[in-house]
Amino acid sequence: MPEKKASVHWEGAGKAGQGQISTETGALEKYPYGFASRFGDDRKGTNPEEILGAAHAACFTMAFSFAADKAGIATKTVDTTASVRLSQDGDGFVIDRIALTLKAEVPGLDDAAFQKLAADAKANCPLSKALASVPEITLTAELVK
Repeated sequence: MPEKKASVHWEGAGKAGQGQISTETGALEKYPYGFASRFGDDRKGTNPEEILGAAHAACFTMAFSFAADKAGIATKTVDTTASVRLSQDGDGFVIDRIALTLKAEVPGLDDAAFQKLAADAKANCPLSKALASVPEITLTAELVK
């Protein structure tokens, strides 16, 4: 499997500094981030927690859809959000919670089987495994009829 790459360029010191995030695919190209987009109300930039949440939601969504497919069930729509909480920890910060919310339309699947597939996808997606040190990763899964 190929490695995926992202890079950051930062200029300036601490809170006054500004960074740019780029990915090898070009999905992000010199996308701005800094103190204000991470801790303030700057909506022009992104932040590591937002990117982590997007990555976790994407990975989990694919894991769920692939698990359903493996079980012989086709997903129609799958929508996931991931809320990542950054909290003060002494003089630093820690990600202490990720809340995944899944809404999926999966014809022919009952709620019990849906919940099991969702829980298994959460446990087995590569990003869930990589984020195992986060104290709380929750999942709310709703089967849309």
